[in-house]
Amino acid sequence: MRILRSVRHKVCADGSFMKEFLLDAPVPEGFFAYLENFGKVEALPNLGEGFYKFEKTDWFSIKGFAGDTTVEVRFKKEVMDLTVDFVYFLFSAYREGPMDLSLLKRREEAIERRVQEHLYGS
Repeated sequence: MRILRSVRHKVCADGSFMKEFLLDAPVPEGFFAYLENFGKVEALPNLGEGFYKFEKTDWFSIKGFAGDTTVEVRFKKEVMDLTVDFVYFLFSAYREGPMDLSLLKRREEAIERRVQEHLYGS
């Protein structure tokens, strides 16, 4: 699954930067279970069956419906330049079934160090 382009973007009232991404295929239900390897996933059935929210603290959040070809990503504006590529990696690396996450986890760790340095100076 790949991100084709940003179809909408805006600065939000909370200071985050939102991008709505168009995907080349519908989001499979298993994608949100995969995201649990990188942050917190929450099913929100009161907003609609198959609606999920993923949160990677200090990085970004992803909201969307399983089966849709668009997702909303809200970036922490201060570190968006450090984390936007990781969003693309998450989507392009996803495969149904068992996966080797070692490359993604190494990238995540390297970016995490840079995010922490940028936000907290440590």
